[in-house]
Amino acid sequence: MRPHSSAIRYRRRALQMGLRTLSAKTGIHRSHLSRVERGLAGLSAENIEKVADALGVTPDDITHKETP
Repeated sequence: MRPHSSAIRYRRRALQMGLRTLSAKTGIHRSHLSRVERGLAGLSAENIEKVADALGVTPDDITHKETP
């Protein structure tokens, strides 16, 4: 799974959640989350689950659908 950076940023902003709050909820460093949102870094499947949970969405909502 690859994180969909704009979907993560859009949902976080819709919730009026800062990167610090998302970082605190997920245990992922704020600077790494910033890079993810800019499309410069990825997330492990485990961390995608953490971010999705913190944002109140499913992992599918914040990942690219990969085709075989």
